[in-house]
Amino acid sequence: MHILLSNDDGYFAPGLATLAATLTERGHQITVVAPERDRSGASNSLTLDRPLMVRRTPGGFHYVNGTPTDCVHLAVTGLLPKLPDMVISGINHGANMGDDTVYSGTVAAATEGFLLGIPSVAVSLVNNNREQFQTAANVVADLVVRVAAQPFTEPVLLNVNVPDVAPEELQGIVVTRLGKRHKAQDTVKTVNPRNQTMYWVGAAGGAQDAGPGTDFHAVTQNQVSITPLQIDLTRYALMGDLQAWLAR
Repeated sequence: MHILLSNDDGYFAPGLATLAATLTERGHQITVVAPERDRSGASNSLTLDRPLMVRRTPGGFHYVNGTPTDCVHLAVTGLLPKLPDMVISGINHGANMGDDTVYSGTVAAATEGFLLGIPSVAVSLVNNNREQFQTAANVVADLVVRVAAQPFTEPVLLNVNVPDVAPEELQGIVVTRLGKRHKAQDTVKTVNPRNQTMYWVGAAGGAQDAGPGTDFHAVTQNQVSITPLQIDLTRYALMGDLQAWLAR
């Protein structure tokens, strides 16, 4: 199976290296196209105001001076001679659960693959400083085996969050829905040496909707969370009311 790998932490990230090595050892053909630097929080942005450059490391990884979405888009629409069988983004260093998925560059890279008609997976390690990237890589490798044996009938977009524990500590895989976080912490203001006010976006809030069935709850139980995502933003339930409102 030919798999396109990307991420948002940059081509030098340990999670990406671990995943690439693991999938290669399992006999898969791997192409890596990742950002040249950390682009966490880039979401689904495309670079349209300047040209992009694709460079290659001595180890064979390609890196782009753009966003995670740029990387997958360039790979699929021009860099690769044919479509990959899967797009996998990660392994991200940190969770992408609940509201995180809206901002996540990791999820965005997988989303671009999905929008281009390719089964895609975003995978994140829910960091507690143990950095068990091999655990997440093993989970992804097993998912690839499942996809190869039983392909989906249509493109899918899966968001996978893996607890940061040793492989033997995992308590299975569960299908979940996205939870929800509390409001983000307040913006942090500082003053630079020129007496100018500078702002840092506040940290993400804690989990609010984190009960059974959510991604947040699963990882606290040392379970791998898999959430199927969709991109259709249409609020169908409001369409009739909106039409009636316009008709008044």
